[in-house]
Amino acid sequence: MKIVIIGGTGHIGSLLVASLTRQGHEAVPAALDTGVDLLTGRGLREALGGAQAVVDLTNSPTFDAAAIPFFQTAGRNLLAAEEAAGVRHHVALTIVGADRLPASGYLRAKLAQEAVIQQSSIPYTIVRSTQFMPFIAGIIQAGAEGSKIRLPAALMQPIDPDDVVAALAQAVLGPPANGTIEIAGPETIPIPQFAEEYLSAKADPRLVVADPDAPYFGTTLE
Repeated sequence: MKIVIIGGTGHIGSLLVASLTRQGHEAVPAALDTGVDLLTGRGLREALGGAQAVVDLTNSPTFDAAAIPFFQTAGRNLLAAEEAAGVRHHVALTIVGADRLPASGYLRAKLAQEAVIQQSSIPYTIVRSTQFMPFIAGIIQAGAEGSKIRLPAALMQPIDPDDVVAALAQAVLGPPANGTIEIAGPETIPIPQFAEEYLSAKADPRLVVADPDAPYFGTTLE
């Protein structure tokens, strides 16, 4: 099966390309650096020729409400090209909880991406994932205030990228769900505790402060 991986040169994308290739499929990475531009449509027709399925791992250049028009334009261009190419299954990776945190412009953008998919004629599977384990470094950076790191006290259920890749491969090789699948890591952990364990492993002496009002990328977590 020919499967085009949009964003296939990124971390998750390259792992997915390798996994599908090992399973005997023609996994084709498509991204700006391979000549595919979702915002203009450049390179889409060539990349999608003969493809039976597409996995969309696109991410926006910003993590705020400016991502809404990005995902809408990129999604419409991609799905129109898929329809012209006769693609039979569209798989997209989005975020668990996106529909429960409307204060986050980025999560509203991910919902907008889902809406474009749901309104198209292409059979689809939306895979919502919890936060990837390695992203704890970015969470710490976002909460850094000098020698302290102020983070929400909420629970997190982080997932290993290899498990995300396995779920995406299973989704794209199976029949379209025409609905949403949610995946998560096996263990819940308070965000501050996760940060403390990470910093300890890095021998980083900064103090983690649990603050229920600390923002999490533009929103407040319960």
